[in-house]
Amino acid sequence: MAEHVYPPISIHGNKTTFEIAPVLLAAERFYPGQATVKMGGIFNLFGIEGIPGFSEPGIADIATHAETQGLRYSVANPDLRILMTVTEGLYRLVGRRSAGIETVADLRGKRIATIPNTSSGYFLHRLLASAGLSEADVAVERILPLSDMPAALADGKVDAVTIWEPYMEDAARAIGSDGVNLGDSSVYRELFNLNTTRQNLEDTDKRRMITAFVAAVIEAGRALAEDPTLAYPLLEREGGHAPATSAACWKHHNFVVRPMDDLLDVMEAEERWLAGQDGRAARDRTELQTLLDYSVFEEANEQVA
Repeated sequence: MAEHVYPPISIHGNKTTFEIAPVLLAAERFYPGQATVKMGGIFNLFGIEGIPGFSEPGIADIATHAETQGLRYSVANPDLRILMTVTEGLYRLVGRRSAGIETVADLRGKRIATIPNTSSGYFLHRLLASAGLSEADVAVERILPLSDMPAALADGKVDAVTIWEPYMEDAARAIGSDGVNLGDSSVYRELFNLNTTRQNLEDTDKRRMITAFVAAVIEAGRALAEDPTLAYPLLEREGGHAPATSAACWKHHNFVVRPMDDLLDVMEAEERWLAGQDGRAARDRTELQTLLDYSVFEEANEQVA
C-alpha cells in the first residue's frame, strides 16, 4: 500500500461479534491513518437512532452489518451500497436430545430461542423449510440479553437455540452431551458486509479514503488466514471474548474478505421473506442489484495485489 497518510475514517459495527475481526485488525494495523471503530451499524450511515445497547453516536463512513439488515435499512435508504463481504457466519441450531430433537423434522412443536427479523431468524426460517416446516410449526421465543439463551436451554425453558457466536458455543457447552447441532452452510450462511452510501462514493476524497480502508481489510484478511491469533486481543478488548473463546468459535466463520458471487441470489430470496414479515411488496432483482457496488473493492484489490 502507498505511504500516503489518509484522513481519519469512522467505522461503525457490532464489536461484540467475531465477524468483525478483519475490520478491527484493519483499523488497528493496516489503514494508513486513524481508523475508529465504534458500536453501531448501517443506521449510523444515515443518522438514524441506533439500537439501545448496541450503538454509539456518530455518522459512519463505513458500517458493517449482515445482509439481512442491509435489506431492511435500504427500503427507506436506497442509497445504501454494499462494498464487499467480510465474513460468512456459519450458523447452527443447538437442540436438546432430551427434548426429542435429533433431526430438523423433530423441531415441530418445540420452543426455539432466537431473535426474529435478524440473520439468525432467517437461518431458522431456512432450516425449518429444509424439513417442510415453517415458523408456524414452532414456538419462537425472543430472549434478551443474548447471554441468557444458553441458561434458558440448560434449564429447559426452551428446547433449542439459534443465534450467532459465542452464544451458540456457550449453549452447546451448557448442555454437553445432551446437545445436537443442526444446520450447515447449504441451508444458509450469514453474509457480513461492509457498507457505505452512494453519496460517499461520489465524493472523490471520501472514496479514496474508503478505498484505502477496504484495501486495509483485504490485507487484514490475508494476515488472519496466516495467523488467526492476531485478532484475539482485539476481540477481547472490544467484545470481551477471552482468547480461548475466540479459538473455539473461529471455525464457525469464514473470513472471505471479498465480494460473494451469490450475494444477490441470497438477497433476492431473503427479500421475499422480509417483505412478507413487513407487509410490503418485495423488491425485484433489478432493484436489489443497485445496492451492490464492487468497484471500490476492485480498486482496493489492485492496491494490495
